[in-house]
Amino acid sequence: MITIKGKILVTGGLGFIGSHTVVQLISSGYEVVIVDDLSNAQLFILNNIKKITGIKPAFYLADVGNKKKLSNVLSKERNIDAVIHFAAFKAVEESVKDPLKYFKNNLYCLINLLECINESKIKNVIFSSSATVYGDPDELSVTEATPFKKSLSAYGSSKQMGEEILEKLAAAQKCNVISLRYFNPVGAHHTALLGELPLGVPNNLMPFVTQTAAGLREELIIFGSDYDTPDGTCVRDYIHVVDLAMAHVKSCERLLHHHQKNNYEVFNIGTGNGISVLEVIHAFEKYNDVKLNYSIGTKREGDAASIYANVSLAEKELGWNAKYDLEEMVVTAWRWQLYNQRLKLK
Repeated sequence: MITIKGKILVTGGLGFIGSHTVVQLISSGYEVVIVDDLSNAQLFILNNIKKITGIKPAFYLADVGNKKKLSNVLSKERNIDAVIHFAAFKAVEESVKDPLKYFKNNLYCLINLLECINESKIKNVIFSSSATVYGDPDELSVTEATPFKKSLSAYGSSKQMGEEILEKLAAAQKCNVISLRYFNPVGAHHTALLGELPLGVPNNLMPFVTQTAAGLREELIIFGSDYDTPDGTCVRDYIHVVDLAMAHVKSCERLLHHHQKNNYEVFNIGTGNGISVLEVIHAFEKYNDVKLNYSIGTKREGDAASIYANVSLAEKELGWNAKYDLEEMVVTAWRWQLYNQRLKLK
């Protein structure tokens, strides 16, 4: 008989990071309940989770911003031990152009979720934060103690505000919180059954790379080549999505085993390595034996020149470390793209 370690509610659980985290949670012995409104996900992912794990988690089609629907889910699903909150808009460039949309959705959904779980007496929360909270940092690498600078986007601002809300609630002993500040998740599950599947034009680098390689996009535009970086293109800390998913499992263990040192904790989740946009493109071409059509465009609003993480705190406290390298990131991302191409041809 399998012992269930705990019951975890995952909002946005059919999205890119959410679906990978659900798989890792199930594989680690947790029961999972998913809430997703499918605004940036597709329902077939639920069946793919079952193909990988052998278990189809409970799923509720609901907007986290709808308090009545969320309360109904929590009334049906008793004894939830922790909530992982992914449900949020995440396109940096769009948030610069339409900031109110991001503040309204990202903050209202968070507050609504917190009210609902407080009523249901759920105490443990893992928050999907972001490296964008650091803005354009003065020094690299950034640690959890690096001060926030004014955010370059409404998306980043919404994550800064979200963290502040959670920190204040934790200080009032309303909940126990771990905020994970993600750097740049890429790659896909090794089965090719899960990956990044943006609806419409991609906002992140990797799906634009894979779609260009597949002929779905005529050209890949690199946003700027005159940054103060080794090759002039933006430098980021790319992390494989499966590594990122495992950080959530480790965070669940820390919360449920009462290993927190404070009611509110934050951890950087990256590799600690800065990789440029051009380096990603060249690695993709090399390891997948594919030639990409790309050109240099103008800089994009909301982009910092360079940011990468110091992850020593997560390694020490969570017992977590990134295992996958850039080759694994680009190879699995391409495999996922080809899988989707085959699906559409059937």
